[in-house]
Amino acid sequence: MSSPTENTTPAGTDRYDAARDHLWGHFTHHGVYEPTAAGGKGARVPIITKGEGAYIWDDHGNKYLDGLSGLFVVQAGHGRDELAQAAAKQAKQLAYFPIWSYAHQPAIDLAERLSTYTPGDLNRVFFTTGGGEAVESAWKLAKQYFKLVGKPGKHKVISRAIAYHGTPQGALAITGLPGLKEMFEPLVPGAFRVPNTNIYRADQELRDDPKKFGRWAADRIAEAIEFEGPDTVAAVFLEPVQNSGGCFPPPPGYFDRVREICDAYDVLLVSDEVICAFGRIGEMFACQDFGYTPDIITCAKGLTSGYSPIGAMIASDRLFEPFKKGDTMFAHGYTFGGHPVSAAVAMANLDIFEKESLNQRVHDNAPAFRATLEKLRDLPIVGDVRGEGYFYGIELVKDKDTRETFTDAEAERLLLEFLSPALWKAGLYCRADDRGDPVIQLAPPLIIGQPEFDEIEQKLRSVLTQAWSRL
Repeated sequence: MSSPTENTTPAGTDRYDAARDHLWGHFTHHGVYEPTAAGGKGARVPIITKGEGAYIWDDHGNKYLDGLSGLFVVQAGHGRDELAQAAAKQAKQLAYFPIWSYAHQPAIDLAERLSTYTPGDLNRVFFTTGGGEAVESAWKLAKQYFKLVGKPGKHKVISRAIAYHGTPQGALAITGLPGLKEMFEPLVPGAFRVPNTNIYRADQELRDDPKKFGRWAADRIAEAIEFEGPDTVAAVFLEPVQNSGGCFPPPPGYFDRVREICDAYDVLLVSDEVICAFGRIGEMFACQDFGYTPDIITCAKGLTSGYSPIGAMIASDRLFEPFKKGDTMFAHGYTFGGHPVSAAVAMANLDIFEKESLNQRVHDNAPAFRATLEKLRDLPIVGDVRGEGYFYGIELVKDKDTRETFTDAEAERLLLEFLSPALWKAGLYCRADDRGDPVIQLAPPLIIGQPEFDEIEQKLRSVLTQAWSRL
């Protein structure tokens, strides 16, 4: 381990102390950083100082393979000069202007370009600054659209158990994680849950027939619409591959049946692709990987590879039609939505996708990534390896034969107290996730190949072997 770099703030404060005393981390257990009663200083916040390609470095010079693309974001890899240059060039020309009844070139060009990638008639792009805002925008659009077309009672939404759709009050209501919601209740009313596509935890009969399982899971959506009343349900929000719970891919025929159900009940199908878009599964939009056309796509993260914040809600021409008439307006917006610098960075990022054929690269390398991770199945703690493209979850179990999972207390000790620090120490940044059954999640930059696949597998094997020996 090398010596720390100079680590004081401009005010002369030790940067670890400043992080502890002033920086409010997102989804962070701050208690571990506080001084202890026995006089200890507490843990230090890890400080990341540099990124290059698929790797990051901390302020001690330690190198880590970024197995999560930051947070499912850095598709094109760290340290891309062309993206930094695109931001600087645009900032010099026009650093900011809103798109509230005005427009600027970067937002126009990006909206047009996104419409060339989308399926069907999804041609209207509403820019946000992140994924939660895109989800929030989609629910608001669904409500107003149905009011404008004479169906004002349609306002409810359906999503899946354990699914994460964001933290704004509306998006949080759609999120299916009770632990994230209870402190902020009452939430926006009208959100309801159906089972997800976790075939690993399905009954034996359904596990043996994935197509039957897909039909069963999709039909629960129809059942929920009937129960709530078709004249009250506006939209169904689904991720192509559900993130929370550990990467649940759709079973065969699932989205075909969901599309049928939504059409039959005049319910909008929202493909929440905040994580899955921009090559994470393969295509620019993952709905194309699975062969369905939604009414709305929500996206963010990989659109700029994280070099500048932006998100988008992309709607069909049909949904925009009522807003073309008279003085009708979608009374919704964000100060930094469609920010010119972010839009310019997104254009440069999409240039990289096309120049380096990143979508095809994922298609070509995904089977090797799967095969490499599948080697971990020989470990007694690994119950399931699942995912698509460059997006995988490894579910951990106490007993492979019975699929017995861990208690909440056991999972906390396993994931938070051992696996997270052990994987970090081993040089692998990924997510040890307890939202649902315990899993390790992987979503590396799209630029990596077999050498990095092998490095991921070897580091996971070493740490998971240690974890099993501690149980």
